[in-house]
Amino acid sequence: MNAEQIAAANATLRGKTPLEITRWALAQAPGRALVSTNFRPYEAVILHLAVSAQPDIPVLWVDHGYNRPATYRHAETLRSRLHLNLKPYLPRLSAAHRDAVHGPIPGPEDEAGLQRFSAQMKLEPFQRGMRELAPRVWITALRQVQNPNRAGLDIVSHDPNFGTLKVSPLFYATDADLEQYLAAHNLPNEWDYFDPAKADEKRECGLHASWGGKAVSA
Repeated sequence: MNAEQIAAANATLRGKTPLEITRWALAQAPGRALVSTNFRPYEAVILHLAVSAQPDIPVLWVDHGYNRPATYRHAETLRSRLHLNLKPYLPRLSAAHRDAVHGPIPGPEDEAGLQRFSAQMKLEPFQRGMRELAPRVWITALRQVQNPNRAGLDIVSHDPNFGTLKVSPLFYATDADLEQYLAAHNLPNEWDYFDPAKADEKRECGLHASWGGKAVSA
C-alpha cells in the first residue's frame, strides 16, 4: 500500500472495532499474516482477537530468557486456552551465557549499552523469525498511549524495518477498554512483566523504532 492508501485505510478503520480491524488486516494478505507478542499486560486481548479471526495465525514470540516466572506461566496459560500457534524464537546466547560474558543488563543511563543488548537478545531473534515466517502483514498490540514514539503512528503503517504492513487494532484503546475486553471474554492478565531491553516504559526496544532495523548488523 502506498501512503495515500494507508491514509485512506486509517480514516476508514478509525471507526471500526478491533475485531473488524483484525479481519481487515488478514484480508490484505490471506495466509501471510502473523501476530507478535511478548506476553506483557493486556497481550491476551490482541491474541484473542487474532485467533478469533484466524485460529491458526502464527504467533511470533521472542523469548529473550529474562522473563519472570509469572510471565512464563501466563504464556503457557494463553497458549493452552487460545490454542496458540506459538512460534518461539530465542537469542543465540542464553541469558546466563550473555550475563557471564557481558555483565549485567545495562541501566537506563546507558543508551548505547541498551541498544546493544536489544540487538543481541531481542532484535536478532525477532528478525530471524520475520525472515523465516515471511509475513506480509504484521499485527501488533501497539497503542498510542504507550510512549511518545508510538503517539506519532496510527492503526496502519508501513514498517520499514521488516517491509510489512503493520496493523495495530488496539491503537486507540485505553486501559479501561482492555480491562473491559478481558472481563467480557474471561481472559487472564499478567502484571509481573519485565522487559530488560527497555529500562523504562517510555523507551523503545527497537522493534518499532528506526534504529532497530540497523542494530543487528551494526
